[in-house]
This record gives sequence, C-alpha cells and structure tokens, in this order.
Amino acid sequence: MNFTRWSARLPGTQRRAAAARAEHPVTTTDRRSEGSGSGPGSVPAARVEQLTDEPPPVPAVDELPAREVLDRVPALVALVHGTDHRLAYVNDAYTAAFGVRPIGEPAAEALPELRELGLMPLLDQAQRSGKPRTLKSRKAPDGRSYTFTCTPVPENHGESAVLVFATDVTDHAEAAERLRASERRQRETAVTLQRSLLPQELEEPDDLRIAATYHPGGTEAAVGGDWYDVITLGGGRTALVIGDVMGRGVRAAAVMGQLRTAVRAYARLDLPPHEILQLLDGLAMEIDANQIATCVYAIHDPNEGRLVYASAGHLPILVRDESGTVLRADEPTGPPLGTGGWMHASGSIPLGPGSTAVLYTDGLVERRNEDLDEGIAALERALAGATGTPQVVCDRLVRSAGVTADHDDDVAVLVLQHPARTGPDSELFRNAALELLGGVEAAPRARAFASGVLTSWRFPAELHDLGVLATSELVANSLQHGIPPMRLRLRRTDRRLIIEVTDGDDHLPRRRRAEPADESGRGIAIVATIATSWGSRRTPGGGKAVWCEFVLPKPSD
Repeated sequence: MNFTRWSARLPGTQRRAAAARAEHPVTTTDRRSEGSGSGPGSVPAARVEQLTDEPPPVPAVDELPAREVLDRVPALVALVHGTDHRLAYVNDAYTAAFGVRPIGEPAAEALPELRELGLMPLLDQAQRSGKPRTLKSRKAPDGRSYTFTCTPVPENHGESAVLVFATDVTDHAEAAERLRASERRQRETAVTLQRSLLPQELEEPDDLRIAATYHPGGTEAAVGGDWYDVITLGGGRTALVIGDVMGRGVRAAAVMGQLRTAVRAYARLDLPPHEILQLLDGLAMEIDANQIATCVYAIHDPNEGRLVYASAGHLPILVRDESGTVLRADEPTGPPLGTGGWMHASGSIPLGPGSTAVLYTDGLVERRNEDLDEGIAALERALAGATGTPQVVCDRLVRSAGVTADHDDDVAVLVLQHPARTGPDSELFRNAALELLGGVEAAPRARAFASGVLTSWRFPAELHDLGVLATSELVANSLQHGIPPMRLRLRRTDRRLIIEVTDGDDHLPRRRRAEPADESGRGIAIVATIATSWGSRRTPGGGKAVWCEFVLPKPSD
C-alpha cells in the first residue's frame, strides 16, 4: 500500500506512526519476539497490538465504482452524449419514476418527459457552453416536482456528454404553493376588506359631478390603505377626502376604515378643514402609535367658487380651470396624521364653474428611480388634455400613468367638476342675497324679499309659504342673538331650496324644548320641523351661518 498517498487522510498520530513503519519495516521474527513478552524492556502482546493496530483502509473516491454509486443514489440520473443526446445511462431511481428507457436512442424519443418539461434546449446550452444549467422546480408527468441540473461531462471520444441530475423537491414545491395560496387568500381578504370600507356609491352633490376609482396593487404587492370619500355637509357644501395609510395588508385596510369612519363623523361638526385634520391626528395616534397616514380634506362651497383644504403630508390637489390651465395647490401642508404636535392650517384654490379638480394617492405618480415631482408634472400634462365627464377624466389619468393589473402600489383617484351651467339648465341654479341692515325692521324686509324671490322661481304655493316661514324664523333668531354684519342668502338647485343667514356672532344655536311660558327658543325648533334638514357652522372670518334646506318635488310628482 502506498502510505505516502494515504498519510494525508490519517489523523496526526496515526500518520506519524504509518510513516515510521514505512521507514523501519517490522519482520515476522521481530513480531514474534515482541509478542513473547521476554527480554528486557519487552511489552505485553496485548499492549503491542493496541499500539500498532491500524484502522481499516478507506478507499479513494477515484477508486469507487461510479456505476454502483449512481445506481443507488435516490436522485434521478441520466447520461446522454453526442449532438442528438443519445441516451447512455439511467439509474434505478430514474427507471422507477418514469419506467424503462431505451439505451442508445436520442433523448427526444428516449426521454419524452424531458421534452415535455422543456429540458432539450437546456441540454444544448450545457453542451455548447461547457457550464452547468439548472431548471428549478418543474412538475414532471409522474406528479412530483424536480429541480434538474444538466452538467457537461468531457469524453475521450471527442463527443461531450451531459449528465442530467434531478432532485425531488416535491415537499418544498408543495410547501411553497401552500405559502402562495395563503398569501393569495390574505391578499383577497385585504382587497375585500378594502373595497368594503370604501364608499359603495358616491354621494351626489347638487353643484358637483364626481367620479372615483380604486386599483389595488398587483399580486406581488400587498394591498395598502388608500381611501376616498365624498360627504355632503348641507347648505350646498361638500367635503372631499382622500388619504393613504402607510403599510400593507389587512392591518392598513383596517386602520383606513377607522379613519374614514372618523372623518365622516367629524365632518358632521362642519368644522374648517384644518380642525378636522387636527382631530384625525390625535385619533391616528390612539389607533396605532406606529401607523401614520397622509390625508387631504377639502370643502367646496358653490357660493365661494373656491376649494378650501388642509393637507397632512399628502400630494397637492390639481385644478384645471375653464381655459385649460392646470394649477397646483400650494402650501400649507403639515406632517402625516399620527405624528402629533403640529398645528395644521387651511389653504384655498379657485374652483369656479367649468373647473376640474383631481385628488389622488402616490401610487398614481410615484415610480422607482424617478423623482416624485416628475410624476406630478406628468399628471398635470395629462390633466390639461383630459376632457369629458369625471369618469372619462379619471380613466384617462389612470391610463396615462401606466397603471396596470400588476402595478406595484395601490391607486386611488377622485375627480370632481364644477360644471358651467348655461341655457335652461342655468335657470335651475339661482342665487339671491340681501344684506340685513337696521334693527327689527329687517325682519319684514327679509320676509318680503324671500316671498318675491320664491315667487319668481315659480315654486308651488306650499313650498313658497314654508320658505318664507323658515326665512322669518332664521332672521329673527339672528336679529335676537347675533351681531352685524348680517346677511340672508337664498339658493336653489335642481334638487333643493337652501336658506342661509349669517351674522358676526360665533355662538352656534341649538335646538331645545321651549316651555309654555318661554317667549323664545321656538324658532330653531320650528325650522327643524318644517325643513328637510338644518344646521349651523362657524365661518372662517368669525361669526356663524345657520341654514336649512327643502327638497324640491320632482317634475313627475
């Protein structure tokens, strides 16, 4: 035996002992004398055997019979050679999986399972490049999943061979499929929750046309917390909301639902936009201190011709005016909801007749490796050329942004138009106003003014009388409890009559039950009884507005 060759494979002590024995071979006589135990310094036989006993020899890898090894490995092995990949060998595991295969035939006929799995090009690539090629987790005709590796093997006859080695990865593939199925179910749950929390039908204000759309992210992206809403505040005013909860999945959708519900509740207080965001900021911190959200809350008042808004870290509102010029809402913009410690402020942007405004989330304009301002600028250009109904504009903006089914983020878009009404349609939208000057004599002047306006608007007698009575009570309430300046405003739309009185006192009236002996306290109760709805709010410059509205009978009624 060649000890020099094997010494590298032995432990330190055994290697040194083997080298010593190679230099000083022991004769049979020496072994007998050592084993007899006689003579000075002799060692007992058992001890000698223990010191000189050698481990059984370990065969070298190149001495192992390759055919026997390949026959016994559990993986599937096949060897093909030549340009047509003639089959030279398959092991027992391969035969057990796919049956007996004819040796010497081209692989295309001898190994049809490889052709079905698309491995024939892989064999060519491995043969030409001289480098291994791998095809991961393919389901074979036997129902199991394998990872195939094609390794080129040089041959002495000038033709290169390719060794096909297939590892059974069925358990891993099934586990991965279960994981993907679980992720799909979670995504479907989040999408269902998200859509159920969004408004199923948008409220339809009298003076605005509105459309909205929501696109969840693609299958590789978890659903986020984008939302939008339209809230009619009464008195002809409308609140418009859009927001985006940071994060993904069911948790983001659930937080979104809580914020949307809170916005609708706070909107009933008819507060300025910045005060609504202030309340939402505190609520967002209570819901989850680690969750933040961006949001824009805007109010449209047809009498003002402007959109008053407040932004909590959200993208700017875009408005295209009647001439086609696109304006971008400027500051103020505060930090996202949930950060706390910030006093939000309200701003405004013109929204006159013929204008279109767009509120959107970052999924519409934000792209990887692109500056966010570039995305907003592209949206401005798209809005400048987008005409038609709000739904048409909405669809065009989404298409221009390249949003597809596999988009990597949620997208929410809210489009509103303040139409310029002309012709017969303009007769259905009218305004009339009267400054309430003087003292108690302002009340009869207000009644006479209201009677004349309602008559000119050709309202039926019953609605005329109710409108005059409501005007009288609201003006009397303002004269008794308010301070100048005072103003009466009548407004009609195609669906309702709105009566509003403003004054300089910011104390809001409330409905209360008047006792028989009370001389006051019945005005608001009367208005609440005869009108379809009523309300009050503080005005931005100080003071308050008290309003009521009557739903007009339909032409068929």
